[in-house]
Amino acid sequence: MKVVQVLPALDGGGVEQGTLEIASALVAAGHESLVVSEGGRMVEALQRGGSRHVPWPIGAKRPGTLFGASRFRRWLASERPHILHARSRMPAWVCWLAWRRMAAATRPRFVTTVHGLYSVGAYSAVMTRGERVIAVSDTARRYVERHYPRLAPDALATIHRGVDRARYTPAFKPSAAWRERWRAEFPQLVGKRLVLLPGRVTRLKGHRDFIAVLERLRPEFPDVAGVVAGGADAKHRRYERELRDSAPWLVFAGHRSDLREIMAVATAAMSLSTHPESFGRAVLEALSLGTPVVGYDHGGVGEVLAKVFPPGRAQAGSVDDAAAKLRGVLADAETARQAIREHDFDARRMAARTLDLYSRLAEGA
Repeated sequence: MKVVQVLPALDGGGVEQGTLEIASALVAAGHESLVVSEGGRMVEALQRGGSRHVPWPIGAKRPGTLFGASRFRRWLASERPHILHARSRMPAWVCWLAWRRMAAATRPRFVTTVHGLYSVGAYSAVMTRGERVIAVSDTARRYVERHYPRLAPDALATIHRGVDRARYTPAFKPSAAWRERWRAEFPQLVGKRLVLLPGRVTRLKGHRDFIAVLERLRPEFPDVAGVVAGGADAKHRRYERELRDSAPWLVFAGHRSDLREIMAVATAAMSLSTHPESFGRAVLEALSLGTPVVGYDHGGVGEVLAKVFPPGRAQAGSVDDAAAKLRGVLADAETARQAIREHDFDARRMAARTLDLYSRLAEGA
Protein backbone atom coordinates (compact mmCIF):
# COMPACT_ATOMS: atom_id res chain seq x y z
CA MET A 1 0.00 0.00 0.00
CA LYS A 2 0.88 3.64 -0.38
CA VAL A 3 -0.47 5.67 2.54
CA VAL A 4 -0.56 9.45 2.95
CA GLN A 5 -1.06 10.85 6.46
CA VAL A 6 -1.92 14.55 6.74
CA LEU A 7 -1.58 16.83 9.78
CA PRO A 8 -0.69 20.49 10.44
CA ALA A 9 2.91 20.11 11.64
CA LEU A 10 5.44 17.76 13.20
CA ASP A 11 6.61 19.81 16.17
CA GLY A 12 5.66 17.35 18.92
CA GLY A 13 2.56 16.05 20.65
CA GLY A 14 0.34 13.00 20.80
CA VAL A 15 -1.09 13.33 17.28
CA GLU A 16 2.39 13.75 15.86
CA GLN A 17 3.80 10.80 17.81
CA GLY A 18 0.95 8.58 16.63
CA THR A 19 1.63 9.65 13.04
CA LEU A 20 5.26 8.60 13.36
CA GLU A 21 4.28 5.28 14.93
CA ILE A 22 1.99 4.45 12.01
CA ALA A 23 4.61 5.63 9.50
CA SER A 24 7.19 3.36 11.11
CA ALA A 25 4.82 0.39 11.09
CA LEU A 26 4.01 0.97 7.41
CA VAL A 27 7.68 1.00 6.44
CA ALA A 28 8.43 -2.07 8.57
CA ALA A 29 5.63 -3.94 6.79
CA GLY A 30 6.98 -3.02 3.35
CA HIS A 31 4.47 -0.30 2.51
CA GLU A 32 5.15 3.22 1.25
CA SER A 33 4.63 5.98 3.80
CA LEU A 34 4.17 9.69 3.08
CA VAL A 35 3.37 12.44 5.57
CA VAL A 36 2.12 15.88 4.53
CA SER A 37 2.67 18.71 7.03
CA GLU A 38 4.23 22.13 7.42
CA GLY A 39 7.24 20.46 9.03
CA GLY A 40 8.86 20.67 12.43
CA ARG A 41 11.40 19.09 14.73
CA MET A 42 10.09 15.55 14.19
CA VAL A 43 10.63 15.50 10.42
CA GLU A 44 14.18 14.20 10.77
CA ALA A 45 13.01 11.19 12.79
CA LEU A 46 10.23 10.53 10.28
CA GLN A 47 12.60 10.53 7.35
CA ARG A 48 15.20 8.52 9.21
CA GLY A 49 12.52 5.86 9.65
CA GLY A 50 12.04 5.54 5.90
CA SER A 51 9.01 7.77 5.27
CA ARG A 52 8.81 10.67 2.85
CA HIS A 53 7.83 14.10 4.12
CA VAL A 54 5.95 16.50 1.85
CA PRO A 55 6.16 20.10 3.15
CA TRP A 56 2.81 21.82 2.82
CA PRO A 57 1.17 24.52 5.06
CA ILE A 58 -2.01 22.47 5.00
CA GLY A 59 -3.00 23.21 8.59
CA ALA A 60 -2.88 27.00 8.52
CA LYS A 61 -6.19 28.29 9.90
CA ARG A 62 -6.97 30.85 7.24
CA PRO A 63 -9.46 30.77 4.35
CA GLY A 64 -6.70 30.71 1.76
CA THR A 65 -5.68 27.23 2.92
CA LEU A 66 -8.89 25.78 1.52
CA PHE A 67 -8.10 27.23 -1.89
CA GLY A 68 -5.23 24.77 -2.03
CA ALA A 69 -7.67 21.86 -2.37
CA SER A 70 -7.46 21.83 -6.17
CA ARG A 71 -3.67 21.76 -6.03
CA PHE A 72 -3.81 19.00 -3.46
CA ARG A 73 -6.21 17.06 -5.70
CA ARG A 74 -3.70 17.23 -8.54
CA TRP A 75 -0.96 16.07 -6.21
CA LEU A 76 -3.08 13.08 -5.12
CA ALA A 77 -3.79 12.22 -8.74
CA SER A 78 -0.05 12.23 -9.40
CA GLU A 79 0.95 10.22 -6.31
CA ARG A 80 -2.00 7.78 -6.50
CA PRO A 81 -1.99 6.61 -2.87
CA HIS A 82 -4.27 3.82 -1.72
CA ILE A 83 -5.13 5.53 1.59
CA LEU A 84 -5.52 9.20 2.51
CA HIS A 85 -5.59 9.67 6.29
CA ALA A 86 -6.44 13.11 7.76
CA ARG A 87 -5.62 13.70 11.43
CA SER A 88 -6.72 17.30 12.05
CA ARG A 89 -9.60 19.54 11.06
CA MET A 90 -8.14 22.08 8.64
CA PRO A 91 -6.07 19.44 6.80
CA ALA A 92 -9.18 17.24 6.76
CA TRP A 93 -11.13 19.99 5.01
CA VAL A 94 -8.46 20.32 2.32
CA CYS A 95 -8.32 16.55 1.94
CA TRP A 96 -12.09 16.15 1.74
CA LEU A 97 -12.60 19.02 -0.72
CA ALA A 98 -9.91 17.52 -2.95
CA TRP A 99 -11.00 13.91 -2.52
CA ARG A 100 -14.72 14.35 -3.18
CA ARG A 101 -14.06 15.75 -6.68
CA MET A 102 -11.87 12.83 -7.72
CA ALA A 103 -13.25 9.88 -9.68
CA ALA A 104 -14.59 7.31 -7.22
CA ALA A 105 -12.92 4.46 -9.10
CA THR A 106 -9.41 5.89 -8.85
CA ARG A 107 -9.32 8.08 -5.76
CA PRO A 108 -7.74 6.87 -2.50
CA ARG A 109 -9.86 5.55 0.35
CA PHE A 110 -10.42 8.30 2.91
CA VAL A 111 -9.76 7.83 6.65
CA THR A 112 -10.03 10.37 9.48
CA THR A 113 -9.03 10.09 13.12
CA VAL A 114 -10.85 11.91 15.91
CA HIS A 115 -7.92 12.84 18.14
CA GLY A 116 -9.74 15.50 20.15
CA LEU A 117 -13.07 16.40 21.72
CA TYR A 118 -13.49 19.29 19.33
CA SER A 119 -16.07 22.06 19.58
CA VAL A 120 -19.25 20.72 17.99
CA GLY A 121 -20.24 22.24 14.67
CA ALA A 122 -19.80 22.23 10.92
CA TYR A 123 -16.05 22.87 11.08
CA SER A 124 -15.42 19.84 13.30
CA ALA A 125 -17.91 17.63 11.48
CA VAL A 126 -15.39 17.09 8.70
CA MET A 127 -13.61 14.64 11.01
CA THR A 128 -16.60 12.31 10.61
CA ARG A 129 -16.57 12.38 6.80
CA GLY A 130 -13.98 9.65 6.38
CA GLU A 131 -15.08 6.37 4.86
CA ARG A 132 -13.68 5.04 8.11
CA VAL A 133 -13.48 7.18 11.22
CA ILE A 134 -11.05 6.15 13.96
CA ALA A 135 -11.77 7.12 17.57
CA VAL A 136 -8.65 7.08 19.78
CA SER A 137 -10.50 6.04 22.94
CA ASP A 138 -13.90 5.07 24.29
CA THR A 139 -14.24 8.72 25.30
CA ALA A 140 -13.71 9.86 21.71
CA ARG A 141 -16.14 7.25 20.42
CA ARG A 142 -18.88 8.41 22.78
CA TYR A 143 -18.23 12.01 21.69
CA VAL A 144 -18.72 11.07 18.02
CA GLU A 145 -21.81 8.95 18.69
CA ARG A 146 -23.40 11.70 20.80
CA HIS A 147 -22.75 14.65 18.53
CA TYR A 148 -22.69 13.08 15.06
CA PRO A 149 -25.39 10.37 15.17
CA ARG A 150 -25.69 10.29 11.37
CA LEU A 151 -22.35 8.52 11.10
CA ALA A 152 -22.96 4.85 10.33
CA PRO A 153 -21.87 2.68 13.28
CA ASP A 154 -19.88 0.35 11.00
CA ALA A 155 -17.84 3.32 9.75
CA LEU A 156 -16.59 4.09 13.27
CA ALA A 157 -13.66 2.11 14.69
CA THR A 158 -12.19 2.48 18.18
CA ILE A 159 -8.41 2.04 18.13
CA HIS A 160 -6.88 3.06 21.44
CA ARG A 161 -3.59 4.88 21.44
CA GLY A 162 -0.70 3.11 23.12
CA VAL A 163 2.93 3.27 24.19
CA ASP A 164 6.01 1.40 23.06
CA ARG A 165 6.18 -1.20 25.80
CA ALA A 166 9.88 -1.81 25.13
CA ARG A 167 10.66 1.87 25.80
CA TYR A 168 8.13 2.55 28.55
CA THR A 169 8.68 -0.04 31.24
CA PRO A 170 9.30 0.15 35.01
CA ALA A 171 12.70 -1.43 34.34
CA PHE A 172 13.88 1.64 32.43
CA LYS A 173 16.54 3.70 34.21
CA PRO A 174 18.09 6.89 32.81
CA SER A 175 21.80 6.67 32.12
CA ALA A 176 24.41 8.08 34.46
CA ALA A 177 25.37 10.56 31.73
CA TRP A 178 21.79 11.81 31.50
CA ARG A 179 21.55 12.18 35.27
CA GLU A 180 24.75 14.22 35.30
CA ARG A 181 23.45 16.52 32.54
CA TRP A 182 20.13 16.92 34.39
CA ARG A 183 21.89 17.87 37.64
CA ALA A 184 24.05 20.38 35.77
CA GLU A 185 21.02 21.93 34.03
CA PHE A 186 18.84 22.09 37.14
CA PRO A 187 21.08 22.13 40.25
CA GLN A 188 18.16 23.47 42.30
CA LEU A 189 16.46 20.08 41.91
CA VAL A 190 19.28 18.02 43.42
CA GLY A 191 17.95 16.15 46.45
CA LYS A 192 14.34 17.03 45.63
CA ARG A 193 11.41 14.77 44.83
CA LEU A 194 9.90 15.84 41.52
CA VAL A 195 6.22 16.31 40.78
CA LEU A 196 5.88 16.72 37.04
CA LEU A 197 3.31 18.40 34.82
CA PRO A 198 4.11 17.31 31.25
CA GLY A 199 2.71 19.02 28.18
CA ARG A 200 2.79 22.27 26.27
CA VAL A 201 2.27 25.50 28.19
CA THR A 202 -1.31 26.46 27.34
CA ARG A 203 -4.18 27.58 29.53
CA LEU A 204 -6.02 24.32 28.93
CA LYS A 205 -3.32 22.21 30.60
CA GLY A 206 -4.17 23.39 34.11
CA HIS A 207 -0.92 25.01 35.21
CA ARG A 208 -2.72 27.30 37.67
CA ASP A 209 -4.33 24.29 39.31
CA PHE A 210 -0.90 22.61 39.41
CA ILE A 211 0.51 25.61 41.25
CA ALA A 212 -2.45 25.65 43.64
CA VAL A 213 -2.03 21.94 44.42
CA LEU A 214 1.67 22.32 45.18
CA GLU A 215 1.10 25.43 47.30
CA ARG A 216 -1.17 23.36 49.52
CA LEU A 217 1.44 20.61 49.91
CA ARG A 218 4.77 22.45 50.00
CA PRO A 219 4.69 23.16 53.76
CA GLU A 220 4.02 19.47 54.44
CA PHE A 221 6.56 18.17 51.88
CA PRO A 222 9.42 20.70 51.69
CA ASP A 223 11.54 18.24 49.67
CA VAL A 224 9.09 18.30 46.75
CA ALA A 225 9.72 20.43 43.66
CA GLY A 226 7.26 21.14 40.87
CA VAL A 227 8.48 20.83 37.28
CA VAL A 228 6.69 21.88 34.10
CA ALA A 229 8.06 19.95 31.12
CA GLY A 230 6.78 21.56 27.94
CA GLY A 231 7.41 24.59 25.82
CA ALA A 232 5.27 27.64 25.10
CA ASP A 233 4.64 28.83 21.56
CA ALA A 234 4.66 32.53 20.72
CA LYS A 235 1.02 33.15 21.58
CA HIS A 236 1.42 31.60 25.05
CA ARG A 237 4.66 33.31 26.10
CA ARG A 238 2.80 35.95 28.10
CA TYR A 239 0.87 33.23 29.92
CA GLU A 240 4.14 31.47 30.75
CA ARG A 241 5.56 34.72 32.17
CA GLU A 242 2.44 35.11 34.32
CA LEU A 243 2.96 31.61 35.69
CA ARG A 244 6.63 32.24 36.42
CA ASP A 245 5.79 35.45 38.25
CA SER A 246 3.08 33.81 40.36
CA ALA A 247 5.24 30.81 41.32
CA PRO A 248 8.96 31.66 41.19
CA TRP A 249 9.73 28.36 42.90
CA LEU A 250 8.31 26.37 39.97
CA VAL A 251 10.83 24.97 37.47
CA PHE A 252 10.07 25.41 33.77
CA ALA A 253 12.11 22.87 31.81
CA GLY A 254 10.87 23.92 28.36
CA HIS A 255 10.33 21.59 25.42
CA ARG A 256 12.06 18.27 26.11
CA SER A 257 13.31 15.42 23.98
CA ASP A 258 14.08 13.52 27.20
CA LEU A 259 10.61 13.47 28.74
CA ARG A 260 10.82 9.71 29.27
CA GLU A 261 13.88 10.17 31.48
CA ILE A 262 12.26 12.98 33.47
CA MET A 263 9.11 10.91 34.00
CA ALA A 264 11.22 7.97 35.16
CA VAL A 265 12.96 9.96 37.90
CA ALA A 266 9.84 11.82 39.03
CA THR A 267 8.05 10.75 42.19
CA ALA A 268 4.70 11.62 40.63
CA ALA A 269 3.16 13.26 37.57
CA MET A 270 -0.08 15.19 37.21
CA SER A 271 -2.68 15.83 34.51
CA LEU A 272 -4.99 18.73 35.33
CA SER A 273 -6.44 19.83 31.99
CA THR A 274 -9.38 22.15 32.45
CA HIS A 275 -11.28 20.43 29.62
CA PRO A 276 -11.50 16.68 29.03
CA GLU A 277 -9.05 15.28 26.51
CA SER A 278 -9.65 12.40 24.14
CA PHE A 279 -6.73 10.36 25.48
CA GLY A 280 -3.99 10.64 28.09
CA ARG A 281 -0.78 9.67 26.31
CA ALA A 282 1.55 11.39 28.79
CA VAL A 283 -0.42 9.84 31.67
CA LEU A 284 -0.02 6.41 30.12
CA GLU A 285 3.70 6.90 29.47
CA ALA A 286 4.36 7.90 33.07
CA LEU A 287 2.35 5.02 34.49
CA SER A 288 4.08 2.56 32.15
CA LEU A 289 7.40 3.73 33.61
CA GLY A 290 6.08 3.01 37.10
CA THR A 291 5.48 6.66 38.03
CA PRO A 292 2.12 7.31 39.76
CA VAL A 293 -0.14 9.94 38.18
CA VAL A 294 -2.82 12.10 39.75
CA GLY A 295 -5.25 13.51 37.20
CA TYR A 296 -8.69 14.94 36.82
CA ASP A 297 -11.19 12.15 36.31
CA HIS A 298 -12.69 13.19 32.99
CA GLY A 299 -12.21 12.34 29.33
CA GLY A 300 -9.44 10.07 28.18
CA VAL A 301 -7.28 10.78 31.23
CA GLY A 302 -10.03 9.46 33.49
CA GLU A 303 -10.42 6.46 31.18
CA VAL A 304 -6.71 5.59 31.43
CA LEU A 305 -6.56 6.16 35.20
CA ALA A 306 -9.65 4.00 35.78
CA LYS A 307 -7.93 1.07 34.07
CA VAL A 308 -4.33 1.56 35.16
CA PHE A 309 -4.20 3.62 38.39
CA PRO A 310 -7.60 4.20 40.03
CA PRO A 311 -6.10 5.85 43.17
CA GLY A 312 -4.95 8.71 40.95
CA ARG A 313 -8.44 9.82 39.91
CA ALA A 314 -9.33 13.25 41.31
CA GLN A 315 -12.66 15.00 40.96
CA ALA A 316 -12.48 17.11 37.80
CA GLY A 317 -11.76 20.72 38.63
CA SER A 318 -11.21 20.10 42.35
CA VAL A 319 -7.81 21.36 43.46
CA ASP A 320 -8.53 20.10 46.97
CA ASP A 321 -9.20 16.54 45.79
CA ALA A 322 -6.14 16.57 43.51
CA ALA A 323 -4.02 17.74 46.44
CA ALA A 324 -5.44 14.99 48.65
CA LYS A 325 -4.68 12.32 46.03
CA LEU A 326 -1.15 13.64 45.53
CA ARG A 327 -0.63 13.76 49.29
CA GLY A 328 -1.37 10.04 49.41
CA VAL A 329 1.23 9.35 46.71
CA LEU A 330 3.91 11.50 48.35
CA ALA A 331 3.25 9.99 51.79
CA ASP A 332 3.83 6.44 50.50
CA ALA A 333 5.26 6.45 46.98
CA GLU A 334 6.16 2.76 47.01
CA THR A 335 2.61 1.65 47.80
CA ALA A 336 1.38 3.97 45.07
CA ARG A 337 3.76 2.43 42.53
CA GLN A 338 2.61 -1.04 43.47
CA ALA A 339 -1.00 -0.02 42.78
CA ILE A 340 -0.23 0.61 39.09
CA ARG A 341 -1.93 -2.11 37.04
CA GLU A 342 -0.84 -3.88 33.88
CA HIS A 343 -2.55 -2.61 30.73
CA ASP A 344 -2.93 -3.38 27.03
CA PHE A 345 -2.54 0.16 25.65
CA ASP A 346 0.21 -0.97 23.29
CA ALA A 347 1.52 1.09 20.34
CA ARG A 348 2.25 -2.05 18.32
CA ARG A 349 -1.29 -3.25 18.80
CA MET A 350 -2.58 0.18 17.78
CA ALA A 351 -0.42 0.16 14.64
CA ALA A 352 -1.42 -3.38 13.70
CA ARG A 353 -5.12 -2.57 13.99
CA THR A 354 -4.67 0.62 11.95
CA LEU A 355 -2.78 -1.15 9.17
CA ASP A 356 -5.44 -3.86 9.14
CA LEU A 357 -8.11 -1.16 8.71
CA TYR A 358 -6.10 0.33 5.83
CA SER A 359 -5.70 -3.05 4.16
CA ARG A 360 -9.35 -3.99 4.37
CA LEU A 361 -10.41 -0.60 3.08
CA ALA A 362 -7.91 -0.66 0.22
CA GLU A 363 -9.20 -4.09 -0.76
CA GLY A 364 -12.72 -2.76 -0.95
CA ALA A 365 -14.07 -3.96 2.37
